[in-house]
Amino acid sequence: MFVFFQVTSQKEKYFLQNLTNMSENKKILELLKTKSSTKQEVFRVTKSVFSELSDILKKKAEILSEEMKKEDKFVEVDFNSKGDFESHLKFSGDRLIFHMHSNVFDFANSHEIHKTSYVKEDKMRSFCGVIHIYNFLNDSFKYNRINDVGNLVARIFINKDKHFFVEGEKQLGFLFNDFVNQKINIQTMEQIIDASILFSLKFDLITPNFQDINLVDVHHLLDMNNSHKLRTSKSLGFKFSFENK
Repeated sequence: MFVFFQVTSQKEKYFLQNLTNMSENKKILELLKTKSSTKQEVFRVTKSVFSELSDILKKKAEILSEEMKKEDKFVEVDFNSKGDFESHLKFSGDRLIFHMHSNVFDFANSHEIHKTSYVKEDKMRSFCGVIHIYNFLNDSFKYNRINDVGNLVARIFINKDKHFFVEGEKQLGFLFNDFVNQKINIQTMEQIIDASILFSLKFDLITPNFQDINLVDVHHLLDMNNSHKLRTSKSLGFKFSFENK
């Protein structure tokens, strides 16, 4: 029994010595106060932006829906919230899905963002939340076609100061790339939404190559009427321009 208590006492002494290692504690606390605190702030800012974005989507759906009822009642425009991190805008045969990632990201050291004086002045400015915008065919959800694929239209990066930039196709790739000076607000969010809708409407469903679908197995054929197993997308193999370089 005496030996047991002696060993325990030695362990306790060892742990107490390490716990009082103030230099390491200071390093940990410094990272918690800077990096961890910044990431939490970025998350809150991005979540606030996403909430505003969802409100704009809802209002836009109401306006477009009312106008379309006068022109063609069969062309539906609708908004649907899927919680704090996902919102859907349905218009005719298309669906835009706005999805906020719950994590905060930094960029590779070689990224242009690290070369700006804005980030060099404060390294914490490079941490960003991200909102993805996907374009799906509305029928993919209506008929539960789980093999269908969507296209990434754009992604919005937002930092703690609400500075932002957008990676995307067409106008979305060059209208919002001034991270140093541009702050996200209601006006810029409306522009991003409008550009995403216009891109999706102009990005038509393309018939896949005959050779890509000329073989169908019996299982797919039997299930086709129930779950539409043949994959459908507007453009199979869709990539951003920078991915091809």
